[in-house]
Amino acid sequence: MPEGPEIRRAADALAKAVLGQPIVHAELNLPGLSRRARELVGRRVVSITPHGKALLTRFDHGLALYSHNQLYGVWQVVKSGERPETTRSLRVVLETAKKALLLYSASDVALLDEAGIAAHPFLARLGPDVLEDVTTVDVVLAQLADARFAGRQLGALLLDQAFLGGLGNYLRSEILFDAGLLPVRRPKELDEDERLRLAASCLHIPRLSYRTRGRRGKTYGETGAFRFAVFDREGEPCIACGTTIERQEVGSRRLYWCPRCQA
Repeated sequence: MPEGPEIRRAADALAKAVLGQPIVHAELNLPGLSRRARELVGRRVVSITPHGKALLTRFDHGLALYSHNQLYGVWQVVKSGERPETTRSLRVVLETAKKALLLYSASDVALLDEAGIAAHPFLARLGPDVLEDVTTVDVVLAQLADARFAGRQLGALLLDQAFLGGLGNYLRSEILFDAGLLPVRRPKELDEDERLRLAASCLHIPRLSYRTRGRRGKTYGETGAFRFAVFDREGEPCIACGTTIERQEVGSRRLYWCPRCQA
């Protein structure tokens, strides 16, 4: 599933293609939505913003298209009139005179007004977004101290969008390695230094991934570029100490860690 950095880069690309341009053709190929596509024709996109792992595409008449890529959804930007050959199901088309935005395979899509946005179950429970400037270390520390989260193991907590929006599986492994913490630790068990390290890592790792365009590999090389330290590196030596990276399933998702650096 795409995580916060990938969703934000997608939003950047989509906005660059169509922002401010009138929609000349629209399709919403989902049950209950197909007839509403006409409400978007002639309207202009005023913003495309990520909310955790979801996107809100806002139009100049007050409606917004909510979309969540889930596991398999993907947005594409193509020239107007183009439809790439694919076996994926085309769910959404937002077409201007020059460019078209195409959403494939996603099924979590809705057309909402402001009241609908406020009441949407995913958006309503979403925690502070790790890529937003207003989410500071102090904000993350407050979340860690919240009774809803303080007693939960970090391996599960970092996947909960109510805790912090935009985190996901690869970020979870990399954050815990960066903070030097095992996934079985709980916020309420951490000392002040450990909490500060974790809060800083929860912001640094996703933002580094976003800034460096998500370039990921199995080795560290380029200065300042994001590379996997532990994720997808089971059986390989830790980049910091040489200890063999281990893997286990936590929350039905694979998690990687260094037994020495995170002891």
